[in-house]
Amino acid sequence: MRTEISELGEFGLIKRLTEDIKLSQPTSIKGVGDDAAVIDNKDKQTLVTTDLLLEGIHFDLTYFPLKHLGYKAAIVNFSDIYAMNGIPQQITVSLGISKRFSVEDLEEFYSGVKLACLTYNVDIVGGDTTSSLTGFTISITCIGIADKQSLIYRNGAKDTDLICVSGDLGAAYMGLQLLEREKAVFAGQKDFNPDFAGKEYLLERQLKPEARRDVMEELKKLGIQPTSMIDISDGLSSDLLHICSQSNVGCRLFEERLPIDYQTAMMAESFHLNVSTVALNGGEDYELLFTVPLSFYEQIKIVPGIHVIGHITEANMESKFVTRDGHEMLLQAQGWNPIRE
Repeated sequence: MRTEISELGEFGLIKRLTEDIKLSQPTSIKGVGDDAAVIDNKDKQTLVTTDLLLEGIHFDLTYFPLKHLGYKAAIVNFSDIYAMNGIPQQITVSLGISKRFSVEDLEEFYSGVKLACLTYNVDIVGGDTTSSLTGFTISITCIGIADKQSLIYRNGAKDTDLICVSGDLGAAYMGLQLLEREKAVFAGQKDFNPDFAGKEYLLERQLKPEARRDVMEELKKLGIQPTSMIDISDGLSSDLLHICSQSNVGCRLFEERLPIDYQTAMMAESFHLNVSTVALNGGEDYELLFTVPLSFYEQIKIVPGIHVIGHITEANMESKFVTRDGHEMLLQAQGWNPIRE
């Protein structure tokens, strides 16, 4: 069954998509249904982040299920809040929709957003819908809170700090390459069933990433507060250089310490790609990249899933990538750049 959006109109569509939303955060005073949401954060610091996702630029609906897209669109915003050591609490969801989408399509997208919000205990409190002539457009704004003394910025890294990263790198990029390859192979076919056996992890990292709330919870238990932090969305090289630039420091990043999953390495080899280059520049891993004082080394090295991959230096030493054979080269921001020609 397909219901045309025009049958419901804007307000009917909004009601259909949001009528079952229930608020769970005590800070959410008023959600969907008025001119503006009302949020009461009292003495906490309020964090706000926005991500804009455009069809054909950030996602391809040929292989991206709408439910997964809704989940990922929410998660990438939650990740930004966790990267400041905050807690995401509310989001607004705004959509630009073309006539090729039905009401059922948008319900499928919203089911992904709702699942992400349920998983991370976040409220949907508003948004907007409008027509689009250029494909599906998604804009999500996330609002979070943090204690003033607990906020972590990108500009706090100091000389001798350890550079740490959660999880592994490059899997999301290789998942994207796999999907793009299968799209090209089966181009023009109505019904196709590509074989992704043994590559499920790569697809999950691309289509259904998670925000690393667990990392911040573990660090808090150990009494470790990073001096700087960022989530890896554009690529390790680009995002580490953001920290170095804003902290006015240099760094040494070691190739032999890059955490890379076996599936990522095998897929990179099949594509004739250098796996270290993939890990450095792939992007969309949504892992947390952070620095901690050297004095925390013994504690941080035993935290499951956390890897020490380098250290911070003085600014005059520049930012260098140290290869397995000990050669130093200038670290360059070669990750995702959305406005590069």
